[in-house]
Amino acid sequence: MSEQTTTATKPERRIVGRVTSNKMAKTITVLVERQVKHPLYGKYVRKSSKLHAHDENNECNEGDLVAIVETRPLSRSKHFKLLEVLEKAHG
Repeated sequence: MSEQTTTATKPERRIVGRVTSNKMAKTITVLVERQVKHPLYGKYVRKSSKLHAHDENNECNEGDLVAIVETRPLSRSKHFKLLEVLEKAHG
């Protein structure tokens, strides 16, 4: 029998959000919103989080809808990189 060494990789965590800031060099701040069901009352509550993502070419502007993907830590706060710009902001 031939031995095959396979490295089990986790599936990519692809997150869609809106750019809120692009003032840092090669970094964007992405606001990600999700809905969570309240454990006691059952109402869906909107939760949001801000993530920093690496933008190598500085192609994003505020208001753009982007897809980011999880990567190795690039700095203390950056653990995501820009995958694609889904929709450009008007203006």
